[in-house]
Amino acid sequence: ANLALDLIGQARLLLTYAAETEGKGRDEDVLAFLRDAPEFANLTLAEQPNGDFAHTIVRQWLLDAWQLEMYEGLLGSADSRLAAIAAKALKETRYHYRFSGGWLVRLGDGTAESQRRVQEALEGLWRFTDELFAADELDEQMAAAGIAPRLAELQPRWSARVDQTLHEARLQRPAEQRFPWHGKRGVHTEHLGHMLAEMQHLQRTYPGAQW
Repeated sequence: ANLALDLIGQARLLLTYAAETEGKGRDEDVLAFLRDAPEFANLTLAEQPNGDFAHTIVRQWLLDAWQLEMYEGLLGSADSRLAAIAAKALKETRYHYRFSGGWLVRLGDGTAESQRRVQEALEGLWRFTDELFAADELDEQMAAAGIAPRLAELQPRWSARVDQTLHEARLQRPAEQRFPWHGKRGVHTEHLGHMLAEMQHLQRTYPGAQW
């Protein structure tokens, strides 16, 4: 629950800034609750369902490792407000990575059953990691303007961080798999639609409701 609250806080900061930058009169609530799935530009890994505990931990750990590198890269952003958001989020993300990484080690170095489950989760989710560093035209423009780091430059540090924890957990790094995931282009798995149907239900049923 604490991790979820941190992530909601980070999302609010980013969505509020995005709405202001867009200049179309929308706010964070509109962006969160009134967009359809194709309008979301998230990583495909982030929309995967929880599954069992091992699956949930592996998904969180892979994303935490990526967010660590991204927020560290954003500290030097030419956009001072984005850099400030990154500085706040980085403190939280370091804790998230220690939490998820700690559980990964406990599961991998635990019983035969826990190791089997976490290795299977790794094998199932690893195919989504290629998208973490796949840059589109907007990514390249942001990097050229000094607003965001180049995604390709984050990958070696991410890999080193991930490999170290996998070694501690006595887990095998899966073989590299290249799949044409396009979450950032608005092409999603069915899981995002199910998630939005649940999370947006109240706002769409009672437009403008406040609580």
